[in-house]
Amino acid sequence: MLTTENTVIGFIGTGVMGKSMAGHLMEAGYPLVIHTRTKEKAEELLANGAQWAESPKEIAEKANVIFTIIGTPADVEEVYLGGDGLVQNGRENTYLIDMTTSTPTLAEKIYNEAKKKGMHALDAPVSGGDIGAREARLAIMVGGDQEAFDQVKPILELLGTNIILQGNAGAGQHTKMSNQIAIATNMIGVTEAIIYAEKAGLDPEKVLKTISTGAAGSWSLSNLTPRVIKGDFAPGFSIKHFIKDMGIGLEEAEKMDLDMPGLALAYSLYKRLADAGESECGTQALYKYWNLENK
Repeated sequence: MLTTENTVIGFIGTGVMGKSMAGHLMEAGYPLVIHTRTKEKAEELLANGAQWAESPKEIAEKANVIFTIIGTPADVEEVYLGGDGLVQNGRENTYLIDMTTSTPTLAEKIYNEAKKKGMHALDAPVSGGDIGAREARLAIMVGGDQEAFDQVKPILELLGTNIILQGNAGAGQHTKMSNQIAIATNMIGVTEAIIYAEKAGLDPEKVLKTISTGAAGSWSLSNLTPRVIKGDFAPGFSIKHFIKDMGIGLEEAEKMDLDMPGLALAYSLYKRLADAGESECGTQALYKYWNLENK
């Protein structure tokens, strides 16, 4: 059984979401070793007692439960399977938990390589954005072995409230693709609803108060539309990362001979925003697309 006495947690990636997630683990009493590309992003955690590691290799040498939430599948592959990565340098019976939205194929590859070293790999992407990370109520979608899942679930419960083992390695990533596909087209509807309300001369706050409690209600409508109304386009989840996720979804759909017109449309709209310099904004900045169209 993993406890605060026999567990050292490694955490790689202390960005918008990772910082809060790592903080919850520290608050629960787990010793924490952290690494991120930009050390300044980890300063608060370091000030609160986390130990700094110069590389994933150093994390692997010190921790027996390791979380990652980083950028792209290429980043994930390097951190896990590179010469200075976690699998090459980790110890037997280490638990590797990748919370990055990545590809199912890579998740399976990491699982197989980790298994050869006597390590336990889980793909465990999350949904809930910066709000869910701060409030420790993320949805966590897990792929991997039941035994490994059972071991780390008490730790995962420090980060989220909806934690489900979806199946074998890669199943967590496939589930996250379903999540992102649902969000992609929902964001179009949410944004068009507010644009329409404004053009009709309505008070968007009153409209939101009404429609968010009816059949149109959604997480995006309740949590992101208030930001749009206030003109707040700071990222809880950035456009550049959403484009990456939608691209993975389209590639996986093509492998299954699936036509995904809604996802393809959302991808094209967000790509236009990114090309216009909005890639660092949050996904709610889809609202700005209509400004581009009217120029």
